[in-house]
Amino acid sequence: MQQDHQPQTPPATTQAADVDRAGLDKKPSEIAGMFNKVARRYDLTNEAFTLGQLHIWRRATRRALNPKPGQRILDLAAGTGSSTAALAESGAEVVACDLSEGMIEVGRKRHPELQFVQGDATNLPFADASFDAATISFGLRNVVDTRLALKEMARVVKPGGQLVICEVSHPTWKPLELGYNFYLKQVLTRIAEMVSSDGAAYEYFIESIQDWPDQEVLGRMIVECGWSKVQYRNYTGGIVAIHRALRPRG
Repeated sequence: MQQDHQPQTPPATTQAADVDRAGLDKKPSEIAGMFNKVARRYDLTNEAFTLGQLHIWRRATRRALNPKPGQRILDLAAGTGSSTAALAESGAEVVACDLSEGMIEVGRKRHPELQFVQGDATNLPFADASFDAATISFGLRNVVDTRLALKEMARVVKPGGQLVICEVSHPTWKPLELGYNFYLKQVLTRIAEMVSSDGAAYEYFIESIQDWPDQEVLGRMIVECGWSKVQYRNYTGGIVAIHRALRPRG
């Protein structure tokens, strides 16, 4: 097991755009429209893309969050609710929130027991201090304003509450980084063509991974946005990192 690292120091509904893929400016309407199109096969595609590693990362996220009965937890960018359902097994009340109406529609059919809310991460439709914890998996890099989303999560989490972010990151070993970049550029696109309902959308997926900041930069950003005691842990050699933080008291 790797050691934890200390990094150096009610809104309007989004109208989805009819686009094949979003751009790196991450306009909410384009992000919503893109995910609407891939919603039906999204979970299957993720399984294929991650070569089964997704379940390892999801279990690690749950361990970091450590949900308990009686807690109210926000699962942001929850998609079809797969991550939400896993967290809800703890007995906690977990609210699934996503920008994409299409993802929510699929999620409600697959997980009718869950509560789904359509919402923008930069303007969350929840009251101040209404959650014991917030988590977001593989969704923060799709938000138009990362800092605003981090501040919004701080707003809706109670003082002393927790934040857990699971997101793609940067491999820490050069040979792995070279192999990972080859996989992204040469292999992943072919997988998308075979299993995804919209291969063009995954061109954005690759670009957003390569454009995302590394573990230390994200850690500092979390601190700057109102969180404290930020730590991260690398998984799969840094291909994914889980950041953990607390909402300061007082």
